[in-house]
Amino acid sequence: MLLLPGWQDSGPGHWQTLWETQFGDLRVTQHDWMQPLRGDWITRLEEVVQEQDGPVWLAAHSLGCHLVAAWAAVSRSTGKVQGALLAAPPDVAQADFPPQLHRWATPVLDALPFASALVASTDDPYCSLAAAEQYARHWGAALHNIGPRGHINSESGLGDWPQGRALLLSQK
Repeated sequence: MLLLPGWQDSGPGHWQTLWETQFGDLRVTQHDWMQPLRGDWITRLEEVVQEQDGPVWLAAHSLGCHLVAAWAAVSRSTGKVQGALLAAPPDVAQADFPPQLHRWATPVLDALPFASALVASTDDPYCSLAAAEQYARHWGAALHNIGPRGHINSESGLGDWPQGRALLLSQK
């Protein structure tokens, strides 16, 4: 299981961090969490996927969802991916999208070549449900609306989010 945090990484109470601690999942550590360069993040993910001997699952949060889409569009290693969880992708077209993320402002909207589930909430401050539905449609991901859970992070009260893990492992 490869964990793909978003901008600024995932903190101590985040479900990705809890999965890393409980299950030994591998966090894909990026060179720069504060000024993320799409090409650098894609290269790093490709390196980590190629280092894995067997199949992988991708558990992405926030900007990590856009990383999955951008990586899948150029990678030769997508055949290793058994499934992906795309939790709370931000709407990169929002007027107040942070300037540090300007290199991500044009999203990759190609269909993913592996099974995926996009999990969205009805009150995510970074992405409307309508925008999440559009991403799911473009990426060919099954959309799962989990109601009012904010940005599906540590503040969402999900703990180690067993439902998210089960959803990811059901992708094949």
